[in-house]
Amino acid sequence: MDKEFTTVTIPTSLHKKIEEFIKGTEYRSVASYAAKVLRESLTKAEPAAAEVFTKDEEEKVKERLKALGYID
Repeated sequence: MDKEFTTVTIPTSLHKKIEEFIKGTEYRSVASYAAKVLRESLTKAEPAAAEVFTKDEEEKVKERLKALGYID
């Protein structure tokens, strides 16, 4: 985990809702919960490596598209 921190400002009402939400959970602070949620959000936003075709798969797709007349 990073040892350097910065401050993120959120509305007090949201902070209170998060405090109530995390009561009795593994999270010791609103900051730790917010960091976890933000990390998950960023991970979901990153393109998945599994979605990329291998060179072989790409060639097969191109061949199929050529056979169907979609590309020359």
